[in-house]
Amino acid sequence: MQKILLAAASALALCAGTAQAKELNSIGISVGSLGNPFFVTIANGAEAKAKQINPKVKILTASADYDLGKQFTQVDNFIAAGVDMILINAIDANAIEPAIKRAQAAGIVVVAIDVAANGADATVQTNNVQAGEIACKYIVDKLGGKGDVIIENGPQVSAVVDRVKGCKEVFAKAAGIKILSDDQDAKGSREGGLNIMQGYLTRFPKIDAVFAINDPQAIGTDLAAKQLGRTGIVISSVDGAPDIEDALKTDTMVQASASQDPYAMAQQAVEVGAGILNGKKPSNPMILMPSTLVTRDNVKDYKGWSSPR
Repeated sequence: MQKILLAAASALALCAGTAQAKELNSIGISVGSLGNPFFVTIANGAEAKAKQINPKVKILTASADYDLGKQFTQVDNFIAAGVDMILINAIDANAIEPAIKRAQAAGIVVVAIDVAANGADATVQTNNVQAGEIACKYIVDKLGGKGDVIIENGPQVSAVVDRVKGCKEVFAKAAGIKILSDDQDAKGSREGGLNIMQGYLTRFPKIDAVFAINDPQAIGTDLAAKQLGRTGIVISSVDGAPDIEDALKTDTMVQASASQDPYAMAQQAVEVGAGILNGKKPSNPMILMPSTLVTRDNVKDYKGWSSPR
């Protein structure tokens, strides 16, 4: 009789486990700006992985355009749409928490992607401190440990803060490196890099190198230098974007970029989120993906964002 009861209990447990399994039917994605190819690649990677899990999955993608209020509205729209998972590229890691809590209260798994977001079930991002370190170590080595440099800052999301932190730590170890400026927000865009760099070039007669927090800013920085007839500036950045691949192969002052893999990052985020949806939490909710340095010397071997996965 006891064996029969145990067998029945096991069967009930098995049925209960099966009943708890949740299908991934819809995902909401809110990113900083779909005008940036990085975020377009994130959306594409997430969609590809989600369709591997469920070919009929519905994907809702929205561009927050670095507007916190807009991102709040997007999260509320996702909740109203009854999505199973939200991937969020938080505009403000702290301020977005109430929206995340509302989503979780509605039974939605929230995974932060590229930047941290308070209260998220998990975060998948590049090791941005490391990315800043290797991009700025390149500058120090290229200048022989001596020179006047600029850290061209950007929107104060965690990824940018971490890159600048890593960069500053490297520069602090080189006694001959002088930081001329580190607090100007170039908005993460080509236009922002162009405008900020024009101001720097007018203000400082000697600039040996610039660390731009992302590739669009680096491209804009190079354009500004060319427009004002300045040469010999070492520019490094973070992203490893398609545009930077071209820049590293042509006549620009861009010398290096610490690469990210937004496609793989998004796939990992969907996979982690699908696991959480079914009760499988990662051992560490903060998942850091390593960065590698792409330079003029090795760009020919760089597979880039769109390489087959």
